[in-house]
Amino acid sequence: MTRKKAKPIIIFGEEILPGESRELNFSFAKLHTNAPVEVPIIIERSLYDGPTVLFTAGIHGDEVNGVEIVRQIVSKGINKPKIGTTICIPIINIFGFIQKLRDFPDGRDLNRSFPGSKTGSLAGRVAHKLMTEIVLHADYCLDFHTGGSSRFNAPHIRVEKGDRQLVEMANIFGAPFILYSKNLKKSFRSACRKKGIPLLLFEGGKSNSIDNTVSNTGVNGSKRILHHLGMLQSKFKVNPPTKQSVTIASSKWIRAQSSGMFKPSVKVGAMVSQSTVIGHITDPYGKIHYWIKASQEGYVFNVNEAPIVYQGDALFHISTQIL
Repeated sequence: MTRKKAKPIIIFGEEILPGESRELNFSFAKLHTNAPVEVPIIIERSLYDGPTVLFTAGIHGDEVNGVEIVRQIVSKGINKPKIGTTICIPIINIFGFIQKLRDFPDGRDLNRSFPGSKTGSLAGRVAHKLMTEIVLHADYCLDFHTGGSSRFNAPHIRVEKGDRQLVEMANIFGAPFILYSKNLKKSFRSACRKKGIPLLLFEGGKSNSIDNTVSNTGVNGSKRILHHLGMLQSKFKVNPPTKQSVTIASSKWIRAQSSGMFKPSVKVGAMVSQSTVIGHITDPYGKIHYWIKASQEGYVFNVNEAPIVYQGDALFHISTQIL
């Protein structure tokens, strides 16, 4: 089989030739001290034509586990393609990453700022530059996220119901769960969808934390996707997932009915029966005891690990319909 030679591509005005390894700086603002802020973009190109896959993480600055996944993809050389091109951006929201915060300095959520504007807010300008300078080169995107503060997500892929291509790719990725969820307005996923670029959104773990199981799931799933596209170097071993992904069509949050000290008694990813005791809330004096029971049978794919909760806080996310 004769492979077609790749053509040069231009990013940030720089020509990147087939076979090149390049690191570019995604520059978009300065700190208030006038120090420049530069986000490294790692580009690896094969000599041969093929898909371009974009790996992104750190859209929310406190979602460190996603950063760790892309870091491993780069450091292990998984991103060096047999055909095509990979573009890796381990940290997009460098401001939030430095301060261990979710949002941008302007208080905006970057993942609610797409497709952005050249003359808008700081978050909007970053979103615009990402879409117009980098995303336009991508054929596929893998975007890595984690759960919110103290809420630990089982590793899963989020796709929109009815999107056959993404459902197929999600099954190839092989995370324990696939969750049907709508594209949120002004999100990165929604912006890519409008451009016709398939994006797999990975969620796993919790903010400001690194979990080895979550990281391994993300890295192994990425290898399976690259292997499926014919891009993965043969030196990397690709194993099928130990279990087929469970597809969750709908789910429900169980919220705290009382404030107090909270202890979950079920592990993330577990299947529970209706009325099973899955947690306990008490006061600091041991006078109040509130036992939390599962409202229905299903998989627990998010557990709140905060030791102190308030009435109304989300504690467990449980599937209500499995396909």
